[in-house]
Amino acid sequence: MQLYGALVLLVTLSAACGLRCYTCTSTSAGSCTQTSTCPDILNRCFSLNVGVVTKGCQNSVLCVGPIKCCEGDLCNSAMPTASSVLLLLVSSAITTLFL
Repeated sequence: MQLYGALVLLVTLSAACGLRCYTCTSTSAGSCTQTSTCPDILNRCFSLNVGVVTKGCQNSVLCVGPIKCCEGDLCNSAMPTASSVLLLLVSSAITTLFL
């Protein structure tokens, strides 16, 4: 039961803090390490690679064509982030315990 409380707390805190995305313009996708908190109207993270890699915040309406959008904090990274690894571990633990 405590695990469920911790999960609810984590989800609530991440939603309250706003969406965070990697933001950069670079020639290498792996060199993008700067992050920013998106304004409320920008509800997706995006990546665009047309010779130069551009990453940042975007509105879902503008996610068309070569612009690749995703939902969730720091989801526009080429490498797995700590939050996605943590989510994978928690879901594996829950599956192991209850199935």
